[in-house]
Amino acid sequence: LVSNCCKGLGKHLRVTREDKSPGSDPLVFELSSGSARSPDPTLKLVLDNPCLTEFLTSVLALPEPSPCILSFTLRLAGILAASRNCFQHLQQEKLLVRLFGRDGPLSSTEWEDASVRSGWLEGVCSMMCHQPALHFICSGGGIDVIFALQGDPSLFVASVASSLLVQMLILSVASEVTEPLNSKDCDWPACAQMIIKHIEDSLQSHSASRIEQSLKLLTVLFRTCHATWTEAMWLGIAKQIESFLMEETVQAQPMLANLLLNVARSPVFCNTGSFWALVTSALEHLNPAHVSPLAVGILKLYQCPQDVSMKALTVLLQPMDCILRAASQPLEYAGLLDESVSDPTTVESLLSSKSSCVTLLCQNLAHLGELLSLVSLSVDLSYTSLLRSVMTVLQLCNGFLSSTSPLGITISRILINCFRVQRSALDVLAALAEKRDCDSLIISLFDVLLAYLESPNTNPPVLKKTLQATSEWLLRLRYWSYCNNQQQQAEKIFEAVFLMLQKRLCSPCWEVRDSSLEFIADLTEHLRGCDVFIQLLLSSEVPRLIENLLEDPEGYVRASAVTAFGHLALINGSPPQSPVVGNQYNKENIVAKLQEILSRDSEVFPRRAVISFFNEWLRGVHTGQLEDTERFVSRVIQIVEHDLDWEVRLGGLELIEVFCGYTICQLGPPESPFASVSSAVTGSVHQNEPLQVFCRAKLFGFLFQSVCDCDKPVAEKACCILLSLSTSFYPADSLKGSQETGNAPAEHGIAWLQRTLRQGSLAQNFPTNGGNGVDFQDPESMMLALRTIDLKELHDELNKSSDYVEKSPQSLLQDILATVGSIEENEADCY
Repeated sequence: LVSNCCKGLGKHLRVTREDKSPGSDPLVFELSSGSARSPDPTLKLVLDNPCLTEFLTSVLALPEPSPCILSFTLRLAGILAASRNCFQHLQQEKLLVRLFGRDGPLSSTEWEDASVRSGWLEGVCSMMCHQPALHFICSGGGIDVIFALQGDPSLFVASVASSLLVQMLILSVASEVTEPLNSKDCDWPACAQMIIKHIEDSLQSHSASRIEQSLKLLTVLFRTCHATWTEAMWLGIAKQIESFLMEETVQAQPMLANLLLNVARSPVFCNTGSFWALVTSALEHLNPAHVSPLAVGILKLYQCPQDVSMKALTVLLQPMDCILRAASQPLEYAGLLDESVSDPTTVESLLSSKSSCVTLLCQNLAHLGELLSLVSLSVDLSYTSLLRSVMTVLQLCNGFLSSTSPLGITISRILINCFRVQRSALDVLAALAEKRDCDSLIISLFDVLLAYLESPNTNPPVLKKTLQATSEWLLRLRYWSYCNNQQQQAEKIFEAVFLMLQKRLCSPCWEVRDSSLEFIADLTEHLRGCDVFIQLLLSSEVPRLIENLLEDPEGYVRASAVTAFGHLALINGSPPQSPVVGNQYNKENIVAKLQEILSRDSEVFPRRAVISFFNEWLRGVHTGQLEDTERFVSRVIQIVEHDLDWEVRLGGLELIEVFCGYTICQLGPPESPFASVSSAVTGSVHQNEPLQVFCRAKLFGFLFQSVCDCDKPVAEKACCILLSLSTSFYPADSLKGSQETGNAPAEHGIAWLQRTLRQGSLAQNFPTNGGNGVDFQDPESMMLALRTIDLKELHDELNKSSDYVEKSPQSLLQDILATVGSIEENEADCY
């Protein structure tokens, strides 16, 4: 609360107190209390602004205050009471006891409103920064209220209550304990002792809801606090937690797993053997569906004992192992595991039920995907066996694998055409492409993938996942193409893929066509150096079909076709004997076709795709002559500068940025013997080859016009490029004294240009054809513009946020007051 903000605070609070004012909007209250926050709301602040205490008193005097106003008042009081001095002052005024004590809102009808209970809790949370506040709540019976609110029907209120108890427990121990505690101590501080006893009593009760509340509270505690005293507290409840593991309390099991995981993440317990024994017991006794998050969390911890990590991995692999054994012929494959952690019949029972089977598999596959994304694992994992089990799941899902075992038959009936499991399994399959020791299964793997790609029953989302997984494995297959004994197999797989693509690109479903085009673009980008891939691609019908899809009725498909078609221009070393390679698909014709799309397509997505590809091409692989590149960039910019889509224009500016860097690298940095006289300027123009190239390419008209663009990102990018060119061509010290050139018409034009640029997006009819005495294709004029116009100032102005003029609590309060008495006109919440 700065002084100029406090001046209008009294009026604002008076308005807020009235139920029928716009201030009854809860969000306005939230903003108001937010503006009252200060790093140190001291007693001086409250004394200098008596309207604060007057407001609290006046709300308490209302016979039936609005729940919104009462909630706001409680939160505001809590914020002010966060300072010890303010707390004592409010205590002396008897305000805190009237607001947070037994005779306050707690006993009123307004307490039935969840917003009031929430405001009371948040007010207590805010003031819980010092011991007097802690003593006030504990001695006044407030802690019993918080205990009760743990079971509040409002989940938000219940969550805040648990977090508040954790905050009070930490504050109590931190402010009152001077010596380390252990489990046998009876010297816990009074408040901490009350909370701990409440937790212990709840855990020992037969009430499922009370047990869950305490487990949630403990989870928050061990997640947020890693102090050494938490070990003493844990030892006091460990036996009770262990007893829960032996019970079949389904509701509490997920919370037990979450609690143990948060304790395991605390450095306090990394060397506590009894705790890890408890984790092992949890892995063995909890339901596999509930313990899976604990298992994957344990495997991500480096300080976890090796034997516990092995059991955690076994928990994750057990469902996959069960499916592999159930679906395989006798003795056909060894399973994933030598032994189980939990009872195998439990896993079999879960897999035999449709609802639990799908949930368990999707969860475990997602967790296995998390493990495969890790840089390293502390335990060994057989990737070959895992790959075989994932392939088995996929074959069961599409009905291509029949099992003779009763369990296998049941699972196959459940999984047939199960899209959720298919998508999860394909994600794991894609992740396994980066792992070693899987080459022995590649042929079988592609049989599974091609079966999905060719099947008419594969729905579009599953097909997209299948294409992504196929792409990952084809990247691995390229190494086979270099080996004589495996090259023929690689060719067969590529041929089958291209044959499939020819059908998918003609699919009546636009999502299928789109996914297929994305797949081709991805492969072409990563396999452009693989001769087998290039030869088979260009000898197939795929390039012709891609070109046909440039006319697709769906804009998304045309955009993907643009990217795929453009990547044909990136292929190097195409075989000359290929019947497709010719004038039709050379770089020049592809670029010309894309330029045509850029100029005439009615939808923005294809145009954005074209300019994005041009940027990628020029930035990455383009090695043409500078003259050809200059003509190409010039043609593109003349199209882009008239485009109505700001992202296309921004892409054009990025193309200019790449071209400028490319040109300066080709020609070298310009020589700059700058002087302030006309002859020196003219002489330096002839030496500045890059500047002449940029003028011939007609870049400056678009750049200066874009500085006045109504879309801020475009204006910022254009100004950045001009500033960069100015800095590159003319170092800062060379600009001093360079304002005069002796060329009066040019100076007049530049002066007009500078005035226009300062108008920004308000400038109208910006001429780029030499109007107003500015020739944007004249190197001398552009040199003068770069040296004269204060681009740094323009850049700073553009970088300012739209609310930089008024961005303060005072402005916020003024806006709120301005809505008073005009509810209908201000129904839309501008905040």
